[in-house]
Amino acid sequence: MKLLLKTLLLCWFVPCLLQAQENTTRKKVMVKGSIRYQQSSEGIGNVLITEIGGTSVYSNFSGDFAIYCTVGNELEISHDSFETRYVLIKNNDRIKVEVQREDDINKAPENISKPVQKMALSKTKSTGDSYRNFMTSARDIFPNNPEKSIVFIEKALASLQFKDSPIEQSKAYDLLGDVYVKLQQLDLAINSYKTSISQNASSPIELKLARVYWESGRREESSERYNLLLKKELTPTQKMLVQEGLGDNLLEISELRKAEGYYEKSLSIAKSLKNNQYVASLSSKIGVCKDNLGNPSEAKLYFDASVASAERINTPQRAKVSNTIADHYKGQENFDKEIQFRSQALEVLINNDESTDLSAVPVEGVSVSSLNLDLGKAYANKKAYDKAIPFLEKSKSVAKAAKNTSVEKNAVANLSDAYKNIGDYKKALASYQEYVLLVDALYKEKESEIKAAISLGKDLTNKQNRINSLEKDRELAVSQYNLYAKEQELTVENYKRQSIIIYGLIAGLLLLLLSLFFMYRSNNQRKLSNNLLALKSLRSQMNPHFIFNALNSVNSFIAQNNERAANRYLTEFSKLMRNVLNNSEKDFILLADEIELLELYLRLEHQRFEDKFDYKLTIDPKIKTKEFQIPPMLLQPYIENAVWHGLRYKKESGELLVSMIQKDESTVKIVISDNGIGRSNSKLLKTSNQKKQESKGMNNIKQRIAILNDMYGDTIRVSVSNLLEDGTGTKVVLLLKKN
Repeated sequence: MKLLLKTLLLCWFVPCLLQAQENTTRKKVMVKGSIRYQQSSEGIGNVLITEIGGTSVYSNFSGDFAIYCTVGNELEISHDSFETRYVLIKNNDRIKVEVQREDDINKAPENISKPVQKMALSKTKSTGDSYRNFMTSARDIFPNNPEKSIVFIEKALASLQFKDSPIEQSKAYDLLGDVYVKLQQLDLAINSYKTSISQNASSPIELKLARVYWESGRREESSERYNLLLKKELTPTQKMLVQEGLGDNLLEISELRKAEGYYEKSLSIAKSLKNNQYVASLSSKIGVCKDNLGNPSEAKLYFDASVASAERINTPQRAKVSNTIADHYKGQENFDKEIQFRSQALEVLINNDESTDLSAVPVEGVSVSSLNLDLGKAYANKKAYDKAIPFLEKSKSVAKAAKNTSVEKNAVANLSDAYKNIGDYKKALASYQEYVLLVDALYKEKESEIKAAISLGKDLTNKQNRINSLEKDRELAVSQYNLYAKEQELTVENYKRQSIIIYGLIAGLLLLLLSLFFMYRSNNQRKLSNNLLALKSLRSQMNPHFIFNALNSVNSFIAQNNERAANRYLTEFSKLMRNVLNNSEKDFILLADEIELLELYLRLEHQRFEDKFDYKLTIDPKIKTKEFQIPPMLLQPYIENAVWHGLRYKKESGELLVSMIQKDESTVKIVISDNGIGRSNSKLLKTSNQKKQESKGMNNIKQRIAILNDMYGDTIRVSVSNLLEDGTGTKVVLLLKKN
């Protein structure tokens, strides 16, 4: 037991150690090498050398290169003159790659018969001859070297012109699909068969496509293809294959009765054709359906018929039929029946004259080693370990001779279990240790197979890409050829039509741009005229409003019989009116002139309400009053509101402050504040008629400021607020910017 535990620990630890060692040794190295032709040792320049997932370089004119890459990675070496090669980097040793020219690939390989070789080497006189030569070479080389046959198929396709019959293209893609099926590249096979059908629909090719769909697990698409074929005219053999294919698809999804019906139709055709191979195969499939449907007696009849028909066919097929029936009974856990039919299959192979070859190489999934293994497992399932061991030992020895590590490993594993179950722990341990070694060997084999598969996949991908490129080029050429005549006929007409359209569009665009320009200019002029007219109207409203308020003041003095005050007031008023009338046509006046008018107006208002308020006008000496401009009569309405609506109603004497402060180089801040009763209290004192009428002076000012800001930019900003928190007093802040 301790020895067994040590062995298990060793099996776990060694791979981990190897993996850790591999990870630590993956380092970057500088790899140098050269690429030459085998025949002449001539260096090949401009070859692309790429580290898979890394950097790329090109060889120089002598074929030499140097690349910095990681140990354990692969280099891909590609060029138009030879097939792509892959090299594994093990260290920084120099790499020498010798390749064969693609022109030399056209020469038939050694296993091609001499007549074919002469045909492949002969110079062709036409495209058709070249196509036939390449296709003949591809078919002859296909059984032994399917990868190489792709090269000839590619050349056959390349030799075709775009105007050639699609039948030749269909045949080439049909053969390409057969190659991919042999290489187990089912997706590529499906695409090739579909391309072949698109060029020339053919029932045999559609049958192949339906079967490959089945092999790749795409049952619905397979059934769809078979059902389409049933609607066509088919030969008896083709009908037989279609019915069998539909039965196979239904059997996979356990539609047993429907599957049985299709198998029966196919069997009927096979019997009429006296095709014993299909009679045997179809009889066994019907037997499986019968048995699964709970009719063992009927199933036995079909199984016996299958075996009887198999007696009249070749050895591999007879063994395969018996083995297929045995597989069915294995699934049913009827081990006695399984042993019976496995024994029949084994006996057929052993008694055959070619048993030596058959024991070494599996034929259609049946070999001496696999049959011995399955017999041993069947006896083990029956707990008959003494009978199982000889078969397992035989399977092990035959598989070892055939170098079939997978079967040998399974045989040894089952032997270990069998010895353990009969109590022979020494042999069980020995078998287990042998199993561990075989697992490691199988792992290495699988690793090599995976690398080979990856390399094959890359090579097939490159070849398929070249074939796809040929197909796209051909499609493009066909399209160009079909359109060429029409293009020639329409060229002159299209040119004239396009010229008219282009010139018309240009003229229309110019007219549109010209119209937009005049509209824009007209809108700007109209807007400017409207603004100027509005300003003039507002200014004309300001003057009568101001005069009306001033005359009210004079009337007040006269009503009080104060002639002297009235005369003094009229003198000051006339001076103010002259200045106002002088500025009435201007949008802006100097700030200095506005200050002068403001001083006159403040004196006039103070004369009238001398007992109501005192005023103070403060000008910041930093302000350059002749550099700033202000709309005329802009500040007067705010001061008038302060006096008439704030200070006039105050019981005690109030105070009016007007200050101008230099805020920055381009901005003057003007503050007008009073400690009157405030705006809210003033509204309460208004009569009902006064409440209906909003201050004309304030509305006028708002409109003037909005128009001037629109015309000259944001030059004036005004804010009005309460001076104190209790709502009394008013504060007006005006920001004036240089225009």
